[in-house]
Amino acid sequence: MRISRSTAGTVFVGGALVLTLSALAYPAMLGVQNTSTDTSRIIANTPYGPLTEADRDFVVKVRAAGLWEYPIGEMALERGDSAAMKEAGKHLLVGHAGLDAMCRKIAPELGITLPNQPSPQQQQFVATVESKTGKEFDSTAVAFMRVAHGRIFPAIAGIRANTQNTLVRQLADLTNDTVLDHITVLENTGLVNYEQTQFQQTSPPKLPDVQLTPPPPQPGAPVLALKPRPDLDINTAAPQPTPTPTPNPSSTVG
Repeated sequence: MRISRSTAGTVFVGGALVLTLSALAYPAMLGVQNTSTDTSRIIANTPYGPLTEADRDFVVKVRAAGLWEYPIGEMALERGDSAAMKEAGKHLLVGHAGLDAMCRKIAPELGITLPNQPSPQQQQFVATVESKTGKEFDSTAVAFMRVAHGRIFPAIAGIRANTQNTLVRQLADLTNDTVLDHITVLENTGLVNYEQTQFQQTSPPKLPDVQLTPPPPQPGAPVLALKPRPDLDINTAAPQPTPTPTPNPSSTVG
């Protein structure tokens, strides 16, 4: 797979794939192919508070976002046509490595299975960006990522406002800071077409669910980790993840 290098780095095995609660199998875990439309429905009671369908989908979406934006960050750092584009690449790498670490830490606590590959649509984003060079590479990468970040930004607020799960709340906090940081550095490239971006954010193409759903991991496959980049000296507005799993005293395990 062309983007396999995006998941290079430490491989976490063992407990990373062990479900601590009732199994949440693919693809229903994504909420995309689930027959229920009530994303507020509680699907598990955890020591950290109830877990809803929306909570579960959010964790998976944050993980999947890193699986395609991290490799674009690598390309931006290596092939960016401007200093601002290379700087954006650094922020993408550091930010998504941090979010990935938190997703991998809380997923087994909540009984959530994480994908090892992005969705087919996201894989096509990477392939399209990879085919470009020079200024066209910069403008194409910025266009894809600015739209993606703009779409998820209001969704983060909804999760943060409504979740009763302390771990999901911590992930929402970090995701909010990281996405805002990424939006800022992408805009600093001077390549954002705001009119086009707004149209694409509010009028996404209608695609079949299979194009929007990350493929399930192979049974027994280790959870691949995005490589941390402490070698990149950047001033990011997003703090590094230090989640402390603190059980919600009002919760009981069901």
